[in-house]
Amino acid sequence: MDDKARAIVLELDAYRGELVRYCYRMLGSYAEAEDAAQQTLVRAWQNAGQFAGRSSLRSWVYRIATNVCLDALASGRRRALPMDLSGASDGSAPPGAPADNALWIDPLPGGDPAASAVTGESVRLAFVAALQHLPPKQRATLLLRDVLGFSAREVADLHGCTLASANSALQRARATLADRRDRADELGLPAPGGTQQVLAERYATAFSRYDMEELGLLLHVDATLSLPPYAKWMQGVADIESWLTGPAIGCRGSRLVPTVANGSPAFGQYRPRTDGTGYEPWALQVLDFCGDRIESITAFRDTAFLFPLFGLPGYLSGEACLGVPT
Repeated sequence: MDDKARAIVLELDAYRGELVRYCYRMLGSYAEAEDAAQQTLVRAWQNAGQFAGRSSLRSWVYRIATNVCLDALASGRRRALPMDLSGASDGSAPPGAPADNALWIDPLPGGDPAASAVTGESVRLAFVAALQHLPPKQRATLLLRDVLGFSAREVADLHGCTLASANSALQRARATLADRRDRADELGLPAPGGTQQVLAERYATAFSRYDMEELGLLLHVDATLSLPPYAKWMQGVADIESWLTGPAIGCRGSRLVPTVANGSPAFGQYRPRTDGTGYEPWALQVLDFCGDRIESITAFRDTAFLFPLFGLPGYLSGEACLGVPT
């Protein structure tokens, strides 16, 4: 490997983080995104000597990443959130049997809630779920243009198509997302980062006290609660309260430990053990916000996978902290 290729290899590693986020938006799975980003870098390292410099290094590595993701999406199976698969259900009814984990979008560790509120919804769970409804090439085009800031010419070169074709794909993708937002009756702009922190802290305290009156004040009137890997989801304060005071009554007395997912405040939920000896992992709750209310709660139940990924302990003793990450 000559000196130029060695310099390229060193520079490529700086793209790892943003490649993981790009692949996550494309694939809807953090584990698959990490694999895709690693595969991208390996291909780039192996071919560093062939990089001719006709495009930027960033454009070249994103071409590789896009092809890796398109290959992964060739089966046509898309990931989703429960509300993408069925209508809302009665909060007083049990959830039924869990579905295949491969169906579900999973959460992305980390992110800065304050920065995410400023930059918009590019890793919000709802946005990632909406992207999965786009054909893969349209999905890539929209992300490259509207999220990552590539020019129309760069995207056309990346896809090996005409400028007119790249622009057409972008317009179709934007129209599809706009239509989904209209049909979902989007509630508005994300809350500012400071407001999110205050709401999350109040939510953690109210949930741990199981204070339904306070929770009702924090939730938007059309807020949703979903429970992957169960297809069940609820909409509205009344049904969420029916769930928490009915089938989920065992969550009373839970403790919430703060973390961050998809650029939003999130919590590891620990339910009281039946023998009274502390608290056991139960769900990763990811909150989303609109204005001065909580818009959605997604409670991911795969704690064996998610809690280590988010640095959450496998058990809590009788004392636990509350609050939100700073």
